[in-house]
Amino acid sequence: MDQGVDNPTFVTDDDLNVGQNSKQENIAKVEISKQEIEEGPCGWGRFTPSWIQHCNNPKGYLVFYSLLGVIQGTLVNGLVNIVITTIEKRYDLNSFTTGLISTGYDMSFCVLCLFVSYYGQKGHKPRWLAFSSFMLGLGSLVFCLPHFTGDLYNYGAQIRDTCATLHSNVSRPTCDPSTATKSSNFLLVFLLGQLLHGVGGTPLYTLGTAHIDDSVSTEKSSLYIGIGSGMSVLGPAFGYILGGQLLDIYIDVNRISKVPLMPDDPRWLGAWWIGFLLCWILAWCLVLPLTCFPKHLPVFLFLQILLKNPVFMSLVIAGTTEAMVITGFVTFMPKFIENQFGLTASLAAILGGAVLIPGAFIGQIIGGLIITKLKLQCRNVMRMSAATCILSLLSALVFVFAQCSNQPFAGVNQDYNFNSTAENIDLMAPCNKDCNCIRTYFNPVCGANHVQYFSACYAGCSNASITDGVVMYHNRNCVQK
Repeated sequence: MDQGVDNPTFVTDDDLNVGQNSKQENIAKVEISKQEIEEGPCGWGRFTPSWIQHCNNPKGYLVFYSLLGVIQGTLVNGLVNIVITTIEKRYDLNSFTTGLISTGYDMSFCVLCLFVSYYGQKGHKPRWLAFSSFMLGLGSLVFCLPHFTGDLYNYGAQIRDTCATLHSNVSRPTCDPSTATKSSNFLLVFLLGQLLHGVGGTPLYTLGTAHIDDSVSTEKSSLYIGIGSGMSVLGPAFGYILGGQLLDIYIDVNRISKVPLMPDDPRWLGAWWIGFLLCWILAWCLVLPLTCFPKHLPVFLFLQILLKNPVFMSLVIAGTTEAMVITGFVTFMPKFIENQFGLTASLAAILGGAVLIPGAFIGQIIGGLIITKLKLQCRNVMRMSAATCILSLLSALVFVFAQCSNQPFAGVNQDYNFNSTAENIDLMAPCNKDCNCIRTYFNPVCGANHVQYFSACYAGCSNASITDGVVMYHNRNCVQK
């Protein structure tokens, strides 16, 4: 046999069929890949009207994403924070308990973050956002349920904080322990509402930004994400302003004309629940529009790779420490302003929003613009972040070194003879020992001697008058002229 001649190759019909089948399979795979990559029509199943296709682009998605971010910020970082003092008074809760309620969102977010990020990136991200909107609305509805399931607010008799001797006919209010115990049971309802808020907020910040990043070019991604983040920061501003105005409305709106109280009365409680009802309606209104957006190419995340990435872990640590500071600050700052400066809950909420929100909103937008206009790469973006963090840290040092002297407080940091080194400093003194004062009623007043007193009763004042809306106390036994 001649070795230089190749053996002939015979192709059978079966081989041809196999080749055609492989080709068809490859074509099918290409079509499936194109379906995953390409953006489909905007609609619900076969219902894809032409007028709704105007929203079938990144800008249309950004609008609804931003609206959802505003609602989430209004709820979690706005309304919840400013109604803390009202909820404490209404349901007899302490600061530790309300702090636990506030952290319910973060607990839920931490537990679900990895789960939602891993499974959500394989699925339909806009529909995950629709789920987010539904859960935010449900959490808002649950959070305000105590108002509708509980009894009407009993504001009680007028509290007389002037000096009344033991032999006088002035009655002192008493506390019913059974009512306090019953009201504190609503703690679980508030906590459940916050947990549902966390369930709704998780897809928003894990999958929402990823969907934007998948839909636009790298150059525009920073701008779009900056706008979305800026709108989410704008939400707390709406929450502070809206909630502050609603706290000027009596808690039981159907009894406004029958209640002889004013917002500056210690017994006044505002309609904290109205804002949550509005957010419930608005959040559920976004569910249907968000489900019409098509699916994009999934983004696969590898947890082990990320955990070994020093840049990613540094960002996680930075975000965690920032959240530790901001969460406590925004939660209790309105309460601190209210108690420290003697303001109403409504005004304290408005001032808190005016301080916190503008800087955060402007910073988000400017950051996105700088990255987009200068076309900064990852390394330069990290440098800019480090520089702004250092600047923020230096600015925060003001709170470390700034000190305010203690206000002279009779019976607290000095006795009634202005002796701050006295051994036995007590609220009771010979000048008010027969006044029958209520130690649980804290309504501080300022004396003509620029000394603060626990209440007008502890200042030894026996009567009061109102001049131009200002309460003036007279016959001050404990206030030296």
